[in-house]
Amino acid sequence: MIGWLDCGSGASGDMLLGALLDAGVPLEVVAEAIAAVSPEPVTVETSRVTRAGFTAVRAHVRAADSAVHRTWPDVRALLDVAPLDAHVRERARASFARLATAEAAVHGRAPDEVHFHEVGALDAIADVVGVCAALAHLDLSVLHASPVAVGAGRVHTAHGSLPVPPPAVAELLRGIPSYGGPVEEELCTPTGAALLAEWVTAWGPQPAMVGEVVGVGAGGHDPPGHPNALRLMLGDAAAATAAEAQVTGAPLLLECNVDDLDPRLWPAVLAQLLEVGASDAWLTPILMKKGRPAHTLSVLVASERAEEVRAEIFTETTTLGLRETSVRKHALERRAATVEIDGILVEVKLGVLDGRVVNAQPEYDHVAAVAAATGRPLKSVLASAIALARALW
Repeated sequence: MIGWLDCGSGASGDMLLGALLDAGVPLEVVAEAIAAVSPEPVTVETSRVTRAGFTAVRAHVRAADSAVHRTWPDVRALLDVAPLDAHVRERARASFARLATAEAAVHGRAPDEVHFHEVGALDAIADVVGVCAALAHLDLSVLHASPVAVGAGRVHTAHGSLPVPPPAVAELLRGIPSYGGPVEEELCTPTGAALLAEWVTAWGPQPAMVGEVVGVGAGGHDPPGHPNALRLMLGDAAAATAAEAQVTGAPLLLECNVDDLDPRLWPAVLAQLLEVGASDAWLTPILMKKGRPAHTLSVLVASERAEEVRAEIFTETTTLGLRETSVRKHALERRAATVEIDGILVEVKLGVLDGRVVNAQPEYDHVAAVAAATGRPLKSVLASAIALARALW
């Protein structure tokens, strides 16, 4: 199973947690992981809300007020001794390390010296550990995400009024596609940015997938006209590929330009490509830069045979690369018949449209064999075969 996060409204720890719970992760998975780490009682509750027409799950982390400002070493010590699954501990530790490194970079300190006014709070610990436990529970093969909306304007922090995205978020999103807007408020928090940076393995639009589950996590604010929510889509990439192949037959057109292969080799190359699974292969004469004569090799192949055909092209020609295009193919129903010439059977290929034969073509190799066996001119045998084949129309 794969996942895709729609970060068009940014991301925060509670939005991610809500989306994961809405996608079916049991609440007890999250609650048990948080209880294993938190030094004080923390509970997670959910409620169903709407955000500009989106029904979403709002995750509420309930913790008592605490005056303790924990540092990265403090949080690390909690994680090290907590009875957590090893994978959850590793990913939570890595997420907090990203936060510590980002805060240290923007404040000019070593990571262990940074006091987390927000990150070290119990609700942030719950968000990070809860999200890591939920994602580990899903055991996704890959997690994609869209570019991250960061918002605009200014945000009030313990350090004063800062521009959006605040420095720590900008630092955490280094190397990650993001954009400003679409509303005048902070959409991506440091916790959300750290979790995305730790867990997301590919960035871009929704990948090809057969969607099975959609989870929506709500943010705390509900700005008018804008759905402040994060969507998580879960599905099967393999099923998407199989469905596409079933609909289209998944034919591929492989092409390359070759100007340095001995022309005497081309007939054998074309024959070998057909032997390993190509449905058709042909050459087109072209003129390349500096007036060099060359050929474009074009090969039509079903997707399930493409790997062998690619290997054959690279092995038998001098090309260093291939262009590959998915194409749609409409084919007549094919049938076979035979006609008799001088006592010898010749196969005829029939093309059938809506139950009616619309093409009948003698197999040339069979025609040539009759000519060789009888001593008749090849053109005479071919004319006889064509005349007999017409009767099959």
